Amino acid sequence: SDHMENIYGYLMKYTNLVTGWQYRFFVLNNDAGLLEYFVNEQSRHLKPRGTLQLAGAVISPSDEDSHTFTVNAASGEQYKLRATDAKERQHWVSRLQICTQHHTEAIGKNNPPLKSRSFSLASQGSANSPGVQRRPSQNAVSFFNVGHHRLPAGKRVPIMQPDHLVDVREMMSQAEGQQRDLIRSIECLPVSGHLTSLDQDLLMLKATSMATMNCLNDCFHILQLQHASQQKGSLPAGTTISWLEPKISLSNHFKNGAAQNFPAEINKPASVREEQSIAEPCELTREPEEINPDEELEDICDDKEDDLGAVEEQRSVILHLLSQLKLGMDLTRVVLPTFILEKRSLLEMYADFMSHPDLFIAITNGTTPEERMIRFVEYYLTSFHEGRKGAIAKKPYNPIIGETFHCSWRMPKSDVVADAGGNFPAHSHSEQVNLSKDVEGQAELDYYTVKFVAEQVSHHPPVSGFYAECVERKMCVNAHVWTKSKFLGMSIGVTMVGEGILSLLEHGEEYTFSLPCAYARSILTVPWVELGGKVNINCAKTGYSASINFHTKPFYGGKLHRVTGEVKQNATNTVVCRVQGEWNSVLEFTYSNGETKYVDLTKLTVTRKRVRPLEKQGPFESRRLWQHVTESLRDGDIDKATEHKRALEEQQRNEERLRAETETPWCTKYFLKDGDGWVYHKPLWKTVSAGQTQQTDTN
Repeated sequence: SDHMENIYGYLMKYTNLVTGWQYRFFVLNNDAGLLEYFVNEQSRHLKPRGTLQLAGAVISPSDEDSHTFTVNAASGEQYKLRATDAKERQHWVSRLQICTQHHTEAIGKNNPPLKSRSFSLASQGSANSPGVQRRPSQNAVSFFNVGHHRLPAGKRVPIMQPDHLVDVREMMSQAEGQQRDLIRSIECLPVSGHLTSLDQDLLMLKATSMATMNCLNDCFHILQLQHASQQKGSLPAGTTISWLEPKISLSNHFKNGAAQNFPAEINKPASVREEQSIAEPCELTREPEEINPDEELEDICDDKEDDLGAVEEQRSVILHLLSQLKLGMDLTRVVLPTFILEKRSLLEMYADFMSHPDLFIAITNGTTPEERMIRFVEYYLTSFHEGRKGAIAKKPYNPIIGETFHCSWRMPKSDVVADAGGNFPAHSHSEQVNLSKDVEGQAELDYYTVKFVAEQVSHHPPVSGFYAECVERKMCVNAHVWTKSKFLGMSIGVTMVGEGILSLLEHGEEYTFSLPCAYARSILTVPWVELGGKVNINCAKTGYSASINFHTKPFYGGKLHRVTGEVKQNATNTVVCRVQGEWNSVLEFTYSNGETKYVDLTKLTVTRKRVRPLEKQGPFESRRLWQHVTESLRDGDIDKATEHKRALEEQQRNEERLRAETETPWCTKYFLKDGDGWVYHKPLWKTVSAGQTQQTDTN
């Protein structure tokens, strides 16, 4: 009560994508339990521009910076606010939380629980029946009677005995059945009319009831472990209390909140599905297509992604999705709403990581192993900004199995020679002559060509293979990536499982590397992306390695998108280069000789990729395959984009079902299974080795 004073002052309030942040004068009315705001302090005597009831609200500091916080009212309305600094935010958050707790407890005291009764939906009839007609003052939640059980006054809760766990399990089974009935009742409602299955209150009820049952199941799991520990004296060594698997199956598709069921094959045992989906591929029977780079034209497509902004207009879709999820759940089989999609496939996103081919080619120009490792780290860290299109929280299309993407880049040799060095020594005249030599038998060109091909080699699990090469410089990179996504509450985490190998054939060196994790944060407000995790780069031949840390933002303070790293010689444990900065802004490289170089990623020249026109592309090439979805997204027609996307996914499921019934393994086109990884069918190291062998035989 000592802290229950009224406070007021200016805060920034996020309105929408167009208006953005605006200063508003806020007043915390503790007596009434209200948060009010006005245009400015002078208009305080007028009617508030907005008011939130704080009883039952949730006050949450944001994880995107140290100034922002959100006020989520029980009604579903939300204010996203920003203070001038962390101290002022903490002042507002603590006062709001105290006020919220006070008024929430007051409501509980003044409104005793209802008598126990089962979940039931108001009787349904014709549109004119009293059960269907909805009074303006009647919200959706009032159609449901949620059972409450209250102990008699003065009766203490007895200590849980072991055999009582059976009773608890039985009660929970009954509650789960009632919760399923509730979900079915909501989903049976029409999609239009006075009370629909898309009503935001009903969607919130689905989400909260699902979350409640999940929490109860987790608590019961903990009770079981405690019971086991009491019998054995202690918990078994290595025992962990983890999230349980969901007991209610996910819906496969979402369109504006409507759900459809999975095909029957989804309900097969996981081991059977996985065995069918990742069976050993047969030898390549689909003939690989040799793409002529001369047929490719400079890409004129400039699909800059608009920020999602606040997602209020899509809130019902997201709430419906969240009602089906739980912490730690694998999202591989969950089809996310269409409005969050980028206008490109994941395979093309991997290609966009190569948007600085001058830095890629420059790696092999390093005169020493140390230079080449540092140049690779420089190229690696500059690739994410363009590959991720900045920090916009949108998701590329999930590739269809068998989908491919081809492109190339042309880089003038003079640009590579002049600009590749940075702080490194300039090349001598003899080196420049050597760099200008082309493949034997070809006319000399004034540019290098970097060719890229990617293929979706597996659907479950979703694995992509991609390969890039520069024949003139005898260098190539081969990688395979399995994307594993998980629901983390207010975030979605994507782990990039796999490995890449850069081969510098002129030097006989191989560099192994991995990719960081990606996180979509604040998925209910203004989504944004950050990278996180530790990445290692190693060259076994030279003994040089690099350790790179992508730092996620801490709860309080700290910068966004921070990255640090160091390059060292393993034999002597000597650090030869350190790097720090932001992966989407400015990077600072400090070398062992004391020199420092700054790289502003926002000013780096992006070389446009070259892609064949749609009419020359095959039916499974990314842009042609997804062209109708992309066109609909450009036009802003989300429903049409969803229909086209659904048709592609349904076709993929039908073909997968047919292969399973006929026990026909999937045959890849460009990549072959090699142990746990995937390798391009015609890598440059095989071509070069064959050429050298042939030349030796001729001599």
